[in-house]
Amino acid sequence: MRILFAAGGTGGHINPALAIAGTIKSRHSEAEILFAGTPWGMEARFIPEANFDFKPIKIRGFERKFTLKAIKGNIKAVWYLVGAEKRAKKIINDFKPDIVIGTGGYVSGPVVRTAAKMGIKTLIHEQNAFPGVTTKLLSKDVDVILVAFKEAMPRINTKAKMLEVGNPIREAFLYAKKDECRQKLGLDKNKTVILSCGGSLGAKAINLAVCELLCKNKDNKDVQFVHATGHYGSLWMPNKLREMGVNIDNNENIRVLEYINNMPEYLAACDLIITRAGAITLSEIQAQGKAALLIPSPNVTENHQFHNAMVLKNAGAGELIEEKDLSGKSLCSKVDELIKDKEALLKMGRKAAEISKTDANNLIYDEVMKLYKK
Repeated sequence: MRILFAAGGTGGHINPALAIAGTIKSRHSEAEILFAGTPWGMEARFIPEANFDFKPIKIRGFERKFTLKAIKGNIKAVWYLVGAEKRAKKIINDFKPDIVIGTGGYVSGPVVRTAAKMGIKTLIHEQNAFPGVTTKLLSKDVDVILVAFKEAMPRINTKAKMLEVGNPIREAFLYAKKDECRQKLGLDKNKTVILSCGGSLGAKAINLAVCELLCKNKDNKDVQFVHATGHYGSLWMPNKLREMGVNIDNNENIRVLEYINNMPEYLAACDLIITRAGAITLSEIQAQGKAALLIPSPNVTENHQFHNAMVLKNAGAGELIEEKDLSGKSLCSKVDELIKDKEALLKMGRKAAEISKTDANNLIYDEVMKLYKK
């Protein structure tokens, strides 16, 4: 079995591909797997680190502006696109895959489309409730479209087989237990634990609002806070908190970190998570059955994080504050509202678990094998 993956740009596209590849490899050790991605994206580092072979393709997206810089960038994008199609064909001819799988990012376009034209079986996985441009463009070419949220289906015009499967996630998110993780992390089992983060680099708007939240609750003995600043946030946020009179150096109720490398444990330990609304993040929250206060990033294509967040909100599994409405005051008000009733928090978590797709890895694997047998 030979499978070519095309994924790139963000962890939201790369991690699902790695999860699918890992599931296939765990069941078919003889399977040969190759990834195609951009040489400058996260995939160029993440995929080799996961011990999979990687072939680079230069490609970039088009900008929807009419500035001189944007025009120059779009000319380069056209040039890369022509080269990408040639590069994709060479990779396919050399590797001779049985199936080509795209999980998003601009690189999925030329690789999956070229494979479909060559008569190779193709499958794409859409992580978001609002489908990306690449998914929409490929929808008429591929054999199978798998979506994480049923809300994506009406937005995809296709005659291909389409199935809701959820997002593949790491098994650690399925099996981490609240009490065990609290004990391991040194968190009080009787207090309300609030986990907050805004991404690996750090979302400034979230960090600023959380500063106000921590300041307001610096003497609150009933709540424990864990906040990840991200890289850029780590350069200024700890000092700002100290200036605001928040003791973060020796405070059992406030823990400020740059990164959270053991997210399955911290997510299992918390009662409420405040975070962005990336598709994989939401799938992890649902798998753990946690209440969520979501702040969708406005800086993403088609505002898809807002649509992701609305899936949880409409299910009674989460609340959201749009970034344009986010402030220290609005965050404090919403958090106060959410934590005043522990039973309500638990109910939100149960609603999240109800809409969770914890068997996504197996469902996707089954569809891949059906294509392979054809």
